[in-house]
Amino acid sequence: MNQKQNFDNLAHYLSSKIIGQSQLINRLLIALLADGHLLVEGAPGLAKTRAIQILGQGIEGDFHRVQFTPDLLPADITGTEVFYPSDSSFKFQKGPLFHNLILADEINRAPAKVQSALLEAMAERQITVAGTTWKLPEPFLVMATQNPIEQEGTYQLPEAQLDRFLMHVLVDYPNVDEEYQILQLARQEALQQVRHDTKVKQVLVTQADIFAARQQVLSLYMAQNVEQYIVQLVMATRKPGPYGGLLKGSIAFGASPRATLALDRCSRAYAWLKGRDFVSPEDVQAIAHDVLRHRIIMTFEAEADGMTRQGLVTELLNVVAVP
Repeated sequence: MNQKQNFDNLAHYLSSKIIGQSQLINRLLIALLADGHLLVEGAPGLAKTRAIQILGQGIEGDFHRVQFTPDLLPADITGTEVFYPSDSSFKFQKGPLFHNLILADEINRAPAKVQSALLEAMAERQITVAGTTWKLPEPFLVMATQNPIEQEGTYQLPEAQLDRFLMHVLVDYPNVDEEYQILQLARQEALQQVRHDTKVKQVLVTQADIFAARQQVLSLYMAQNVEQYIVQLVMATRKPGPYGGLLKGSIAFGASPRATLALDRCSRAYAWLKGRDFVSPEDVQAIAHDVLRHRIIMTFEAEADGMTRQGLVTELLNVVAVP
């Protein structure tokens, strides 16, 4: 059985356990394949936490949840030096970041020092404590969540940290049929708990599968005109003037080169998951909103006029020529 079949089985398993969030499932798998991190925004109760928990059950690796609060300290997530009186020595006790899958729940509730510690972990795949650098396990994926409804007691994420996230995914409510399926699934799981049915972790994708699949994704064929299309999309966010329309005067700061790299990696992963051996412009367009929406800073005038980043990326896709 090849890696693609294993990932298809994993996607099917996730879809059976997480109802109504097919895009979130797809983006989680893309992040795993593209070796990046996700920022997920949505109202409470939309299976954000459940999604990465179930992913942790389906792959070879461990999962840990960190509830971000205003009184959180950097050592609470990185670990700290602990003194042992028995031999009068300090030994490093690893924090929750030393796991393969990390859920940073309500990340915008943590203060700046904690954000900085997480930033190093996300960017460098390492943490530094007391002058010693510790490598984090591979694969390493952070899924951070934000609640768009309640903003009291929150800290706005720095632009540098937002740029570290591969994608910014918006999740919405399920439809009527999906809500009914959620009701049935929750009842079945509640019955299993009452019966004390033991849950056995079912590893569908091994770490070797993940690394092999990443190599296949990077080797996927991408024509030069598609590469140029990716570059033109990013350049249009920096110099929107020639495109006129809604773009002109709406963007204060465009996307960084990380956006170009993210569009490349994500479109490759998206095409690979679809079973194709090449990347098309449609693959780039399919993930463009999630890759670009958190990397574009709008002007005050655009915000005052009711323009959204979602609409801005849509306009970008409309005005940049498709090869």
